[in-house]
Amino acid sequence: MTATTAAADASTNQTKSMDDIMALCKRRGFIFQASEIYGGINGFWDYGPLGAQLKKNLRDAWWQDCVMKGAGGQLGPNGKPVSIVPVDSCIIQNPKVWEASGHVGGFNDPMVDCRESKRRYRADHVRVMFSGASGTDPQRMFAFIEGDDDSRNQALKKMQKYLKDGYEPHNVGYSDLMSFDWSAFAERIVGPDVATPGTLTPPRAFNLMFPTVIGATGDIEDDKAYLRPETAQGIFINFKNVVDSTRVALPFGIAQTGKAFRNEVTPRNFTFRSREFEQMEIEFFCHPSETKDWYDFWKKWRMQWWESIGLGGDNLILREHDADELAHYAKEGAGTSDIEYRFPFTAPGYGELEGIADRTDFDLKQHKEHSGAKLEYFDTTRGELAKNGQPKGERYLPHVIEPSAGLDRGVLAILCESYTKDDSRPSPEIMKFHPRIAPIKAAVFPLVNKDGMPEMATKLTLELRQRFGHLGFIESDAKQSIGKRYARMDEAGCPFCFTIDGESLTDQTVTMRDRDTGAQERMAMDKVGDFLAGKLGVDSSSSLG
Repeated sequence: MTATTAAADASTNQTKSMDDIMALCKRRGFIFQASEIYGGINGFWDYGPLGAQLKKNLRDAWWQDCVMKGAGGQLGPNGKPVSIVPVDSCIIQNPKVWEASGHVGGFNDPMVDCRESKRRYRADHVRVMFSGASGTDPQRMFAFIEGDDDSRNQALKKMQKYLKDGYEPHNVGYSDLMSFDWSAFAERIVGPDVATPGTLTPPRAFNLMFPTVIGATGDIEDDKAYLRPETAQGIFINFKNVVDSTRVALPFGIAQTGKAFRNEVTPRNFTFRSREFEQMEIEFFCHPSETKDWYDFWKKWRMQWWESIGLGGDNLILREHDADELAHYAKEGAGTSDIEYRFPFTAPGYGELEGIADRTDFDLKQHKEHSGAKLEYFDTTRGELAKNGQPKGERYLPHVIEPSAGLDRGVLAILCESYTKDDSRPSPEIMKFHPRIAPIKAAVFPLVNKDGMPEMATKLTLELRQRFGHLGFIESDAKQSIGKRYARMDEAGCPFCFTIDGESLTDQTVTMRDRDTGAQERMAMDKVGDFLAGKLGVDSSSSLG
C-alpha cells in the first residue's frame, strides 16, 4: 500500500469511531488495558501480540532510517552525510539532572480537584458550558473534559435539567475554565462528575514527575529520585562521553528510544495521553550559525518519513508554533514545529505526533552550570587561521535541533489511519497497514486440511519465517473456511495471503491474495519469497531480508 492510497483511505478520519477502533484493538490483540483483570489502572496500557510487533516495527523503522542510515541516507544542508549515533540511558538518573533541566521547579500542569467525587482534572483541559451568549452572568456553569464526548454529553444533560422550558441548544456558551475569575464563579460551577455546584478547588500547580526512592531503606525526602519524564536529558548528560569516546564531529546527532513517565492529571483518548509512554528522540548538535538550516532540514525530512510509512494527505500537517507557544528553552527567534495527525477524537482538529524544536544551547548550558563539567565542543574546523593557513579552532556550546516523536502516538496514528470499513467484504473491518509496518507480513493457508496441502503449507511457512521472521509474523492457519481465514487476516492487517490448493500439488503454484483489493493471482511457489521481499522493500537476495 502506498502513502497515497493510505491518504485516500483515511480521508474519512473525521467519521471513524474510536469505539470501533478500540474494540478491534482488544479483540485482535493489539492493545489491552493494563491490569485489566484487577479493574485496570488509568493511564497505562499493555500491548498484545500484534500490538507489540506493530510497535517494534515502527520503532525499528525509525531506528534504521534515522540512526543507521542517517536521516534516510540523505545529504544534510552542509552537503555531507548525516551522522547519528545511539545511546541507551537509564530511566532513573541523579535528581540533580531534573533540577538542572527545570523539571523539578517548572514541570507543572494546573489542576483542579473535586471535593465530592475525589477526582482530579487538568484545569486547562476543562471547559464549561452555560446558557446564553458570551459575556452574560450565568448562575450555573457545567464543566466537562475537552475532547471527551461522554463528559460533554453529561454536562449538556445536567444543563438541560437545570434550565427552564424554552432552552435552545444554539444558545450554549463555552469558556475555558482557566479564563475565569475563580473567586467570582467557583460556587456556580458544576464539576464533570457531580450534580452539585461549588465542589471544584481553585487551579493549582501539579508536578508531573513520578517520584521514587533509591535504596531498600531509603527515605522519601533524603533519597528521592524520579522516573524520567523525557529521554532527552539522558542524551545531554552523555554529550561529552559520546564526543570523547567516538570519532564523531559536529554536526552530528545522538538518538535513543525508551520509556518516559508523566503523572498526567487526566490521561485520556486511549493511548494518546498516557502516564507511561515511549519516545523516539534525536538531539542534533550543530554550530549556532547552522541552526536554521538544520531546523528546516529536520522539519522537511520528518514529514517525509511519516508519509513514507503510510500517514499523509489531509490527516498529516506540519504546524509552526506561535510565539506564545514556545517552550522555556527557546530563545527569541528559535523555532518549534509540530507534526500533527488528525485523530478521530481530535477531528476536525489535530493532535501532536512529533515535535521539531530548536532548543538552542539551553540544556548543555544548564548542565554545565549545575554540574561544573566542561561541555564545550572544540571545533578544529573553525576559528582564526594560523600562519600555516589552518584554523586555530573554536570552542563553543553547540546548539541543538530536537526531532522528538511519540512511539505510542505513532502506533495510535497508524491504527487510526489503517482502520477501514468495507461492508462489501466478508469482514467489513480491514487494517490497511503499510507492509513495512504490518505485524503479520504474510499468511500461508492450505485450502483444506488434507491431501498433502498442510505439508506444503508448512514447508512454505518455514521458508518464509527463515527469511522474513525478523520483520514480523508469518502465520499459518488451517481452520474454518478460506473466506473466514482471509477475513481474520484483514482485521489483523496482513497484506498478503498465500493459499495451497489442489492445483499446487501438481504444478507447485499458489494463489496470492492482496488484502487491500481482494484481488488474487497465481504465482510459482518458489517465487513467493522474492515477491514478498519486493513488497516489503528488502533485499531479495538476502536470507535476512
